[in-house]
Amino acid sequence: MTGIARLLRAAAAACAALLPVTAAAPVAAAGPGPQAPPEFVDLRSVDPTIITEMRYATAHTFMGEPVDGYRQPVCILTRPAALALRTAQRSLLRQGYSLKVYDCYRPQRAVDHFVRWAKDLDDQAMKDEFYPLVDKTRLFEDGYIAEKSGHSRGSTVDLTLVRLPALPTRPYEPGEELTPCYAPKGVRFPDNSVDMGTGYDCFDTLSHTDDPRIQGAQRANRQFLKERLTGLGFVNLAEEWWHFTYRPELFPDTYFDFPVARRSVAGH
Repeated sequence: MTGIARLLRAAAAACAALLPVTAAAPVAAAGPGPQAPPEFVDLRSVDPTIITEMRYATAHTFMGEPVDGYRQPVCILTRPAALALRTAQRSLLRQGYSLKVYDCYRPQRAVDHFVRWAKDLDDQAMKDEFYPLVDKTRLFEDGYIAEKSGHSRGSTVDLTLVRLPALPTRPYEPGEELTPCYAPKGVRFPDNSVDMGTGYDCFDTLSHTDDPRIQGAQRANRQFLKERLTGLGFVNLAEEWWHFTYRPELFPDTYFDFPVARRSVAGH
């Protein structure tokens, strides 16, 4: 077996190891919904070796519950964005890494859920992990929550890097003790990714890609991810090390609302 074949097999095994975690997590209720335009695809149909951990289909979110519209833990993207990720993945596998996606296309109903939650100042169940130093009254003003998201246009993805062979990530248990998302890697919620200095969806300026307080291996990991993607057409959001948009976008002015489910892209 060649080196690249071993890495492909390891990445596929890592994906399989994560499936029980995702399947066991609570998901939003199913039901009928509109289908995506034909330009959208399930990332797994393009590259099944990319690890998928769709956080918003679980209770491990900054709201403490699954997000509206996430009916299945599937990464949906426009085809050009998915193909660019496949190119990045093939290069990374040769270096002993895999991409891992946390969020991809996000329906408008999910963004509306974020907005309703942000306006409910009494609901701060997940503050100790996701926004320990940010007053919830400032989430809109500081840009952590908005009424529209580039994710809803289908070419934006939240992702990280995993060193192969990947270990499974344990499931979040609702009600468990929370630790700050910026705590040292061995203290914050466990993730099988490389150390990026904060966890995913950390509402803190430490999440800014080039924050000068992030140094050493953490900074190198952020730059390594950014360099591997920017050369393929992705643009990083400076405030979030995990957030990348493929350009030119197919739908730069359209915010879709079909659900995150395999049936939304069936046959594409």
